[in-house]
Amino acid sequence: MIGPWDPGSYWLAKVALLKGVAVVYLIAFVVAAGQFRPLAGEDGLLPLSDYRERRRFRERPSLFYFFPDDRVIGAAAWAGVGLSVLALAGAPTRLAPAPELALVGHVLLWGLLWVLYLSFVNAGQSFYGFGWESMLLETGFLAVFLGPVATATPLVLIWLFRWLLFRNMLGAGLIKIRGDPCWRDLTCLDYHYETQPMPNPASRLAHRLPGPFHRLGVAVNHAVELAVPFLYFAPQPVAAVAGAATVGFQGWLMLTGNFAWLNLLTAVQAFALFGDPLLTWLLPVGAATAAPVPFAFEVATWAVALLVIALSYYPVRNLISDGQAMNAAFDPLHLVNTYGAFGSITRTRNELVIQGTDDPDPGPDADWRTYEFPGKPTDPEQRPQQIAPYHHRLGWQLWFAAMSTTPRAHPWLLHLVAKLLAGDDGTKPLLQHDPFPDDPPESVRVVRYRYRFADPGEGRWWDRERVGTYLRPVSVSDARSRLNLERLGWADALPESPPEWTAD
Repeated sequence: MIGPWDPGSYWLAKVALLKGVAVVYLIAFVVAAGQFRPLAGEDGLLPLSDYRERRRFRERPSLFYFFPDDRVIGAAAWAGVGLSVLALAGAPTRLAPAPELALVGHVLLWGLLWVLYLSFVNAGQSFYGFGWESMLLETGFLAVFLGPVATATPLVLIWLFRWLLFRNMLGAGLIKIRGDPCWRDLTCLDYHYETQPMPNPASRLAHRLPGPFHRLGVAVNHAVELAVPFLYFAPQPVAAVAGAATVGFQGWLMLTGNFAWLNLLTAVQAFALFGDPLLTWLLPVGAATAAPVPFAFEVATWAVALLVIALSYYPVRNLISDGQAMNAAFDPLHLVNTYGAFGSITRTRNELVIQGTDDPDPGPDADWRTYEFPGKPTDPEQRPQQIAPYHHRLGWQLWFAAMSTTPRAHPWLLHLVAKLLAGDDGTKPLLQHDPFPDDPPESVRVVRYRYRFADPGEGRWWDRERVGTYLRPVSVSDARSRLNLERLGWADALPESPPEWTAD
């Protein structure tokens, strides 16, 4: 009788990997369908033309390099949604009359998913500059060669998934221990839950936990990210125990914060650590009898393994370097990358609050109304939202922008202000609340506030105080606004010019 720790085969692990990656692809393409065009489309905050002017195709290959059209973007996003649903349903196996045809259908389906998402990532500029974008592409590329559920799991792919998970976790651990000293003195969690990009409803509770619990949390973080990854390559049951620790750790991160699909995808990768006997023992399922992998496909999987080994040189060199980069792709196809997160922790939470007024000459008594964005703690009375695994990209960029002292470092923010001044309908899907639903404001400003979690008994979620002006009031007549609006095709709506953008 096979015990639960016998490594056995990895057919159930493959099913879990494919289903999990399909779910993440589905989320990612739904995000692209709703956000890519206003963020990085033809008239986006970072227009698609910027990508085409600044990058050659071989540097950032994308379908949108040759078809820079919002209609093509929309079609690609919704095609990705449809293909993700087919992948989740196991369409290649369900629809193909033979395992060989299922294999062809699988490669075509998962290859198309990868090509489509690569197009969004490479053309998305800053809005697609997150580590989990490359991680999804690398994971999705490996999924192409897992083969359909009708065939046996190529064991070499299981090891490639483990290698990916190893770089993912170890990179995150090394960037912390090399970076902010609060990771070394075990105090980072004193700040992190409050200052992370998008807190969720449980973040305040986690922030209020006693100091010793936070010290223990940092110690556990170091153990899971710096020691446990080496156990991924150990025999069973050690590898499975390491997988359970990794999944549990990702669950805590999902419980206490909004990190898009980073934690979900990492947990999915960890299924490569669980053999069929264990999963059969834990779950009310059984491993099916799968057809052997055709010889040509087996050769292809070993070719992929050799490619990954060759491309791992730069990520490994980055891992062992004192100047480790946090998230980086070393090839334009994002096949083998380096990962990391929160190498430094902000001690205070600054938020940019964007406001508009109907007053043509706003003075001290002007009525300023606030724009709100999904997931951002703008209203102190509003409970933080559970956003993840969905990804509100503009909210994350607003968090990064709040760390700088000038909007000039973030041209998309100037474009956003210009679009709000013009009442651009295409930008409204990015807003949670538009205080000017009918007519655009006369002026827009950006104010900086410092936010702190309020005590639970105070009846509100946040305390805040104004700490400065990020962008002084600007109107459609301002010279820089005119330049931005002309670039975006609204020159006819603008009067002649005077002052320029100013910021504290």
